[in-house]
Amino acid sequence: MKLTIVSNYINHHQIPMANALYQKLGADFAFIQTSPMEEDRVRMGWGNEVRSIPYLKLYYEECERCARLIMDSDIVVFGGVEDEGYIKPRLNAGKIVIRASERLYREGQWKSVSPRGRKKKYEDHTRYADAPVYLLCHGAYVASDFALVHAYPDKKFVWGYFPAVNTYNLDTLFFRKLHYDQNGTPEVRILWAGRFLKLKHPEYAIKAAKYLKQQGISFHLHMVGGGELEEQLKASVTSSGLERQVTFHGFQPPQNVRRFMEESDIFLFTSNYLEGWGAVLNESMNSACAVVAGHGIGAVPFLIKHGQNGLVYKNGNFREFREQVLMLCRDSGLRKRLGTNAYRTMVGEWNPQEAADRLHRFCEGLLVGKVEPETEGPLSPAPLIAPREGYAYTRMYTHDR
Repeated sequence: MKLTIVSNYINHHQIPMANALYQKLGADFAFIQTSPMEEDRVRMGWGNEVRSIPYLKLYYEECERCARLIMDSDIVVFGGVEDEGYIKPRLNAGKIVIRASERLYREGQWKSVSPRGRKKKYEDHTRYADAPVYLLCHGAYVASDFALVHAYPDKKFVWGYFPAVNTYNLDTLFFRKLHYDQNGTPEVRILWAGRFLKLKHPEYAIKAAKYLKQQGISFHLHMVGGGELEEQLKASVTSSGLERQVTFHGFQPPQNVRRFMEESDIFLFTSNYLEGWGAVLNESMNSACAVVAGHGIGAVPFLIKHGQNGLVYKNGNFREFREQVLMLCRDSGLRKRLGTNAYRTMVGEWNPQEAADRLHRFCEGLLVGKVEPETEGPLSPAPLIAPREGYAYTRMYTHDR
């Protein structure tokens, strides 16, 4: 079987699964990158020496060769490619196509009523309802978006991003999370990591820090990242007298961010519904952090079962968010239980090797005319979850506290 993935660029969130596919398929696997990585991503430490990756092809340097590969492969997975010109020749030939997509309507599903928008979605998606085209949903709300335009009926599957998953001795890992202040008092280490953008709401972390200080909690908040809100956030720290409790570290390369996660008790993921997936959730859960996350984030309903392997607050509800953070600060046993279960979620099901195995198995079935989804997790049938339903979805389980 010849399998090719086509995406705008390859990054550290995609390489582990691509490596696993290459180990399985060898020369029959290729990853086509359609454009160079943006400079701001490179500055964040995302840059890779792409020419050292044996299976990587650069469309912008070898367009004819890559176009032939797209047509000649048994199955092609298209993700992060907005130009339909890469896809349509294969669709028009009736060849198997798998599309991997984030949301159609991040800013609101009400946009699906636009006549102009519906015509475009028909051309790109709906008209292939009976064709051998399948959808991998990069986020919990993707399937409901596509259902609004009647696209890919019964052909939408759970998917996501699969950054590297590390294995740890959990006793050793939790020992690394023990920290003390200058007086020898146990100190809870809290981490926020990402770009300082409005959609990511880094101010929630600073406001929570102010609240924790008022409650007499011994903690330290580490802010990793940078962006347009940086000066505003630093001014808020100063005006709130939080200089001893909050440290800004600037942008860090991915391996340093992982180290921060490994040494943190709590990870705060405060983005709103504009966060299509959010691979920092995979990484922080793999690092056995107790996560507090907003329900509007694409990855959250797929990865977190509230009260079992993390805590989920309703998007925009700061009061609920801060109370969950306070509860974790006061309960080391709960932090350890949530962190342990989060780690097990990653190493057991949401890891790149498992994803590669499932994708390979799924594709082999398609080649003999069988659609054989998994029962749960990656490549299981995608549930139709509207954004307003995501908060309740994370609470569909009974948990012992």
